[in-house]
Amino acid sequence: MPRPPLSVTIIALNEENNIARAIESVREFAQEVLVIDSGSVDQTVAVARNLGARVVVNPWRGYGQQKNFAQGQASHDWILNLDADEEVSPELAIEIQQVLERDDGKNVQGYSMPRLSKYLGRWIKHGGWYPNRLLRLANRRHGSWSEPEVHEELVISGSVLPLRYDLLHYPFLDIQEQITTNLRYSTQGSEALRKRGKKKNLFLLLAKPLGKFVETYLMKQGFRDGIAGLIISVNAAHSIFLKYAYLFDDAGNGNESSHY
Repeated sequence: MPRPPLSVTIIALNEENNIARAIESVREFAQEVLVIDSGSVDQTVAVARNLGARVVVNPWRGYGQQKNFAQGQASHDWILNLDADEEVSPELAIEIQQVLERDDGKNVQGYSMPRLSKYLGRWIKHGGWYPNRLLRLANRRHGSWSEPEVHEELVISGSVLPLRYDLLHYPFLDIQEQITTNLRYSTQGSEALRKRGKKKNLFLLLAKPLGKFVETYLMKQGFRDGIAGLIISVNAAHSIFLKYAYLFDDAGNGNESSHY
């Protein structure tokens, strides 16, 4: 059975340090690499075009919205969605080609894959970071991305099968970048709580961060990842703390939701 053509979509903003790695991991087997840029002021667009990607500029409106726009711009129905700080491992690249050759979408509409993240120089296997299975390869005729404030997901109507090999993830250059990212997510998460009518609550302010630390460091064995696991768990608890602390900011919004 001939393999159906594949589009790879990547949303990006100021990703000159990452975008080449992502594109190079797929351009040998993808029929199209499409980068949706939301206004980069660095060399993201130039790097992507130099590597043969098609670049479309679209103002930022949210993660889910941007990924749905990317699906609509893609040339082919089968789409692999990547974040700019990810790359397809060689083993996963082979597996993707094999499953598409075996089934062109008549019986399977999507595939999930485990994501393995590198942090502070080591691959993180615990604390809830792995396998972190994500649905990223799908036929767009059978699904779309949800569009919440944070934590968008691809929702498919039909059969979804798991892939074996890892999608590799390089989420943070350093601890400072992790803190900055957590600040953004905590602000967005607090805004989502406000929109659902949640009010300030001292018990949740204390209990939620503690619960997150216990969950990630003890129950999900983040301690097995050494000092990196400890830092991850403390930062996760801090992000949750801020998410609920912002509800006590009667001045309004705990800072306006940040641009991507």
